[in-house]
Amino acid sequence: MNKSVRALLGALLGVTASVLMLGGAAYGQSSAIPAATAAPSRLDEVLSRGTLRACTTGDYKPYSFYKPDGQFEGIDIDMTESLAKSLGVKAEFIKTSWSNLMNDFVAKCDIAVGGVSPTLERQKRAFFTQAYMVDGKTPIVRCDDVNKYQTVAQIDQPATRVIVNPGGTNERFAKQYFQHANVTVYPDNVTIFKQILAGKADVMVTDASETLLQQKLNPGLCSVHPEKPFQFGEKAWLLPRGDVVFQQYVDQWLHMARGTGEYQAISDRWLK
Repeated sequence: MNKSVRALLGALLGVTASVLMLGGAAYGQSSAIPAATAAPSRLDEVLSRGTLRACTTGDYKPYSFYKPDGQFEGIDIDMTESLAKSLGVKAEFIKTSWSNLMNDFVAKCDIAVGGVSPTLERQKRAFFTQAYMVDGKTPIVRCDDVNKYQTVAQIDQPATRVIVNPGGTNERFAKQYFQHANVTVYPDNVTIFKQILAGKADVMVTDASETLLQQKLNPGLCSVHPEKPFQFGEKAWLLPRGDVVFQQYVDQWLHMARGTGEYQAISDRWLK
């Protein structure tokens, strides 16, 4: 082997040794770096606090209703109690309004429940659970007027008195589709249906599930084609934006509640 070849081999061996030494040092350094700490989750906070704080309006049967005795009842109330039980904590309900729902949820609550419709505007500030019900907007009217108010075009007439509760998707629907009808924003979502019965309004467009319950509670009112609502809608719960750990827990609990029939049993108590 001539001198030039030996020199080349020596140089290559030197480079290889240097690379191995650097690699070993890098490995030693990286192995000494502690694993990244997991981001805190609302799940851990709820477990530590011992309470699950749920914002709800209390004015939307069958999902959430605030009773005179200061207690809440409804589908979402029962389901929230079940979620809290699965966590080994107590449910605490915080009353809000549709207009203040998002601000109160972000500032005060772990979840928001009570017939909340997923929207892209709400999605900007929160996560949603998987949807637990498919729903959509449909009219409720006096039973004698069912044939009169079948379509958006039939409702959107200057002589039609549309009534709507403020701050939620019902009001947004009315503002978007009823440009010619006489639209009144009525502040009390509990007594709003009585206004139609009393002849002070003609139509309210709200979620089909609500119209089905209200026609039972208010004989003389009828839901208009609830099986074919004007548009697609869903019901879900609000969760803190960015908290995937908490979202996955609630989604898994909800998935199991639906799979075991617990959700259907609770729903049936209020809707049948």
